[in-house]
Amino acid sequence: MANVFAFVESRGPDVRKVGLEAVTAARMLADKTGGGQVHALLLGPPGISGKANQIGQYGADVVVVVEHADLVNYNPEVATATAAERIKSGGYRAAIFSTSALGRDLAPRVAARLGVSVVMDVLSLDVEADTVVVRHPMNIGKVIATLAISATPAVLGMRPNVISPALNAKAGRVENARPAIDPSATRVRVVETRQGGGGKLDLAEAPVVIAGGRGLKAAENFKLVEELASAFGNAAVGATRAVTDDGWRPHSDQIGQTGRLVSPELYIAVGISGAVQHLAGMRTSKTIVAINKDKDAPIFKVADYGIVGDVFEVIPALTDAVREAKKHH
Repeated sequence: MANVFAFVESRGPDVRKVGLEAVTAARMLADKTGGGQVHALLLGPPGISGKANQIGQYGADVVVVVEHADLVNYNPEVATATAAERIKSGGYRAAIFSTSALGRDLAPRVAARLGVSVVMDVLSLDVEADTVVVRHPMNIGKVIATLAISATPAVLGMRPNVISPALNAKAGRVENARPAIDPSATRVRVVETRQGGGGKLDLAEAPVVIAGGRGLKAAENFKLVEELASAFGNAAVGATRAVTDDGWRPHSDQIGQTGRLVSPELYIAVGISGAVQHLAGMRTSKTIVAINKDKDAPIFKVADYGIVGDVFEVIPALTDAVREAKKHH
């Protein structure tokens, strides 16, 4: 039996959905290795230990809680030292992180500290004999590679939304621990975190993403996309790089190779041609719907459903249809 480590991301006093996804992935891997335990690490401000029971509900046998007044915001040095120390002392077969903005910063630091490789943007994971096997996109998402990781620990970053948090109640026994280094003495400190979007759903966590491209013709026409997202009620709005470069949308909305990676249940591409750089950020979505007036647009090659038409006619009609459907649910 091999135990698996999971890093649980938090934001202020709250556990993030990607943190619960990491615990779920760790639980799946531990069960496949013969019933090992999942040990989850949670860093945060005083009171964060109140979330330990929630983490246990998603499959953590042990929740290691590190509370400190200076951990309201992410501290890369403290998180790296504390996670690496715990992983090394625990002898885990694998360590699971998220390929979120935080995870992309933290997981490689931890792997470097441990002297092992790291695989980010993992789409699925399995165990064959004593080898951890993962699927991972390469070549801007054109190829899905299967990687066998024999080294211990296997440090993995799961792509957000590819594994849904699943209830699998375990003991969730709490172990209180101290940070490996003094948070007040680190070289780099995050003094403030500004969250954009006015409280809207995070792109990486939204079950529905509606993205707009140059086919919308002007920034003010993004209101059509916003209205469709509002009709769904559980949708986030994204954009292509061309749109964000033109200042139509904030860069935090950019989806693609140099932007956000998303894997929602439903992805609606509005007026997006489908450049490979954009496809790299969304082609693992469960269902893709493309709306474009050009029937030869590359986006249709990856779409499950395509609508050839004027977005200024299609989107209002689709918005009305979604609202009508919601009335009957």
